[in-house]
Amino acid sequence: MNFQKFYQKFSAVTLGVLAASASAVTAQTVNQPKPTVIIEQNKREMPVVAGNNLYCAGYVQSASINTANRIVGAEDEQEQNIYGQGDNLYVNVGANKGAKVGDVYAVVRPRGQVETRWTRKKDLGFLVEEVGTVEIVKVKNEVSVARVKSSCSNVLLGDLLQPVEQRASPLVRNRPMLDVFEDSTGKTSGRIFMARDGIELLGREQIVYIDLGAEDSVKIGDYLTVYRPLGKGNLFENDEKESVSARDEGFQSDRYRGGKFSNQAARKSGEQASGKVVTTEDAKRDRPQNLRKVVGEVVILNVKEKTATAVITRTAQEIHTGDYVEMQ
Repeated sequence: MNFQKFYQKFSAVTLGVLAASASAVTAQTVNQPKPTVIIEQNKREMPVVAGNNLYCAGYVQSASINTANRIVGAEDEQEQNIYGQGDNLYVNVGANKGAKVGDVYAVVRPRGQVETRWTRKKDLGFLVEEVGTVEIVKVKNEVSVARVKSSCSNVLLGDLLQPVEQRASPLVRNRPMLDVFEDSTGKTSGRIFMARDGIELLGREQIVYIDLGAEDSVKIGDYLTVYRPLGKGNLFENDEKESVSARDEGFQSDRYRGGKFSNQAARKSGEQASGKVVTTEDAKRDRPQNLRKVVGEVVILNVKEKTATAVITRTAQEIHTGDYVEMQ
């Protein structure tokens, strides 16, 4: 057989097989259904706070506190005055008061009466610092040995023992974008009168105390808008002049005399610009008095008689003690 003829026949057969295969694959591809992409949404509920911010946020209360049970000694008190996680302490809760191994107590420290300029309420109460927890490990007749289970601050002799409150954090909710120009809702409003650790410039996840409490129908999980009157909130006084006098000389050349007006010359009042200078305060005088700037958002964590403890969840800028809060 001539090699050239054989090669031509073989090429024609091969091309035919390839074309048939391609047609079959194309048909199969066309007939196959298109895959559906499924993206599983994470539906796990997230708490707003946990740990330190949940159990060590502190609070301001007006009701009397039980001072009967307290820390009265420590295993190593001859060497140290402050204690933390893992240290063994003596508490005046023994078998005579029904103590049992495994009992857990909250450690708190009353810090004193709250006095503040940032509220119209009288006698808000006293600040209670939440220090940590202790667990009874050995029971004696009049005292027990308690081990510091958790500590948010230094534990001191004399700190009080209270029943542990079972707390649940509010859950994170989908929120609209923070609107810094949002108008008032007209709902109950109050003020941030203090923050944990005495901080005055505040950001996200920091703890604040507000002068709205159970008497104002505030509840755990409530969202409040943080705002301040427009133009307020500057830490420093601006002593720079806002403008220069329009009568000042020296802004024009001696030869061309382009005009004596500075670029910083103020506006003159009157339709013919023949009146007095319009100052910044003059410009503000005729506007509505309720203009405000939203600076953040807080969520209520704990409610007492006249006050509530909250955590800052969103900010548009730094928040200050003295800023206002309003129920959403």
